[in-house]
Amino acid sequence: MRALAAEASKLVSLPSVWIATAAGVLVPSVIAAIIASSALGAIDRGAATTAGVDTGYQELAFGVVGAIILGVVGISSEYFTESAESGGGRQITTSLTVVPSRLRLLLAKMSAIAIAGALLAIIAAGTTLGVVRTVLGEHAPALGADDLPRLAGVVCYWVYTALLAFGITVLTRHGIVPLAVLVANTSVVSVTYLLTKITPWANYLPDMAGVRMFIRKLAGDTAEISPLTGGLVMTAWVTVLLVIAAIAFTRRDA
Repeated sequence: MRALAAEASKLVSLPSVWIATAAGVLVPSVIAAIIASSALGAIDRGAATTAGVDTGYQELAFGVVGAIILGVVGISSEYFTESAESGGGRQITTSLTVVPSRLRLLLAKMSAIAIAGALLAIIAAGTTLGVVRTVLGEHAPALGADDLPRLAGVVCYWVYTALLAFGITVLTRHGIVPLAVLVANTSVVSVTYLLTKITPWANYLPDMAGVRMFIRKLAGDTAEISPLTGGLVMTAWVTVLLVIAAIAFTRRDA
């Protein structure tokens, strides 16, 4: 518990984590406001009677960029070399001095990031769906018991994505490459989505399978993957990657 508390304290002290929080909340909320306004215009013109069932949820798939930043900086900050005036050391040296067990340290970091990712997802989901309901009013999709599994899917997706980013960064020991690749794939050009147009097996990549946990209709989707299957597939990807990352972290020099 002390190691977990220490890692949580380190996360809170990182400015990048607050940037991740702002991105995770603002990105989906702003996009949701724009899309909901557009949908309201279509409703006023009589082109539709209500917004789509995925309004708000699709935007949360883009907002996961906040979880990506969280997962990357949660470990890459350990390898940042301080200035010569500060001694030129790295945080990882101090961390391993305080917690000699590498596996214990890694598990504490993973737990802190998972908890932070879950909290961020809950806040982002509440804010984004609140924006949709505020803009659309009575035309907003009705919220009911069916939304509880979808909201749980959002939280799982964000936590898993943060842990995927964490695992990749453990292997690279540098945050720039995983951050650039993962953010670009999520918000600019989704390479994994384009791959689904080439081979149906791409639907079982972690992000494409994971979104099935809360998005009901993907554009141009031809694969029939249930929310449960999508969650299990993403769980398998995350588990394998974290096992590989743990082996690498415990066996190589700091």
